[in-house]
Amino acid sequence: MFKKTVFAGLMASAVFASAATAESNIEIHDAYARASGMSAVAGAAFMMIHNAGDQDDQLIDARSDVSARVELHTHIMEDGIAKMRRVEGGFTIPAGGGHILERGADHVMFMGLTQPFEQGAEIPVTLVFEHAGEIEIMIPVDLERTAGEMNHDHDHDHGDAGSMNH
Repeated sequence: MFKKTVFAGLMASAVFASAATAESNIEIHDAYARASGMSAVAGAAFMMIHNAGDQDDQLIDARSDVSARVELHTHIMEDGIAKMRRVEGGFTIPAGGGHILERGADHVMFMGLTQPFEQGAEIPVTLVFEHAGEIEIMIPVDLERTAGEMNHDHDHDHGDAGSMNH
């Protein structure tokens, strides 16, 4: 048990260190991943991305070994039907503001899962930003979270809530 705790602590330190050494103004909050079931071939990740800098940034790519392909997606309405589409060019993260990746909207899509998303597991993901570069994070799998349920309890102020780009 002790070894697992120490290893988890070291992994968390490594994740935060990689973001810190990049001197990034990008902060990732409340990230979680879901798949529709143990036999699912696709899954998705959601999070709040905040840009504490004074220059807009762009999330341009995401990578992970948990699936054959990882893409940035959004939902669009086509003939009255909601469909997912890849977003070429990614998502703008405005200076001093943020962008929410959430169910039914913008998200990171994992296609061709190499293993099931199990409750409580963590998946490694590299987010690639135009200015901040690569930020490696561990995203917990939460199969119990409902749509629209974001945890807004984190310890910094986003300023005007209207600055968050939904």
